[in-house]
Amino acid sequence: MQLFYVPGISGSEIILDETESKHAVKVLRLGKGDRILCTDGAGGFYTASITDANPKHCRLNVIESKQQAGKRNYYIHIAIAPTKNNERLEWFLEKATEIGIDEVSLLLCDNSERRKVKTDRLEKVGISAMKQSMKAYLPKLNEPVPFNEFITGSNAGQKFIAHCRENNLPHLKNLVQIEKSVLLMIGPEGDFSVNEIENANQHGFESISLGDSRLRTETAGIVSCHIVNLANV
Repeated sequence: MQLFYVPGISGSEIILDETESKHAVKVLRLGKGDRILCTDGAGGFYTASITDANPKHCRLNVIESKQQAGKRNYYIHIAIAPTKNNERLEWFLEKATEIGIDEVSLLLCDNSERRKVKTDRLEKVGISAMKQSMKAYLPKLNEPVPFNEFITGSNAGQKFIAHCRENNLPHLKNLVQIEKSVLLMIGPEGDFSVNEIENANQHGFESISLGDSRLRTETAGIVSCHIVNLANV
């Protein structure tokens, strides 16, 4: 069944926006009486029947609803430096959403090559990935923030910073605790600076490795996301 995104669902009627309405009526050729699945991106799944197949504002009647659908007992927050090629950052967000992630922050670091990011485009990527992977939660996406400002405001249960500045760092897979809130920082193409790593350590972030291979920023983000999810299986 096709999944549609409708934020802020309340009551027994759902009205799709123009984009979703056009997709339902013009592309999928759905009509009155057909059933579709909607999510509000906040844990709600709704089975609904089309009452008015209008391509600009398709109306639905809720038949069944489920709250906190697929809610997990752990939390994954990845703070990542925007990549020079924006498509690589979009790829990270898409795949991390499919795998399972709760929050993404964008870090402005000493070695960052990109400092301006169109978060509206990233939000669309996240919505598309949520719908494709049939999830009820849309990851929270935060605006870019300077590194030193970011590290002072976190209270996650476990905090890690992945980097290649040192040898023999403990591997993330050996440190992740199940059913915990995890925050992990991934640096830019030139890695975190020595000063950033020292500041992060002083604020409770543990330096970790993701393996022997030197990974691209977006790959490191995906590997981290997968490791935490796998640890909680």
